[in-house]
Amino acid sequence: MADRAVRKTRKDAQGDITALCDDGEVWSPRDKQSAIYDIENGVHTYYVPWTSGRTEIRVVHGQHGKYLRTDRDQTTRNNLDDLPDC
Repeated sequence: MADRAVRKTRKDAQGDITALCDDGEVWSPRDKQSAIYDIENGVHTYYVPWTSGRTEIRVVHGQHGKYLRTDRDQTTRNNLDDLPDC
C-alpha cells in the first residue's frame, strides 16, 4: 500500500472532482473511480498535505453516488476544491 500525497485536483464543469494529482508521480493523475476503489479496498491511501497538517481523503456516499472529500478543520466543506487544477 502506498500513501499518496495529493496537491492538485481535476474538476469537471460543475466543479466536481474527477481526478487526484501530484506532479511528477507515476500514479498521477488518478481518476476518481480508481481512487475510490483504492481507498475502499485498502490499496492506497490519499491525503492532502496542508500547511496546517495532513488531511485524509475519504469516500462519501452521496445522493448521486460516491465522491471524494476531505474534512479539514472539522467542517463539511469539500476542501479538495481549494487545490489548484491539474
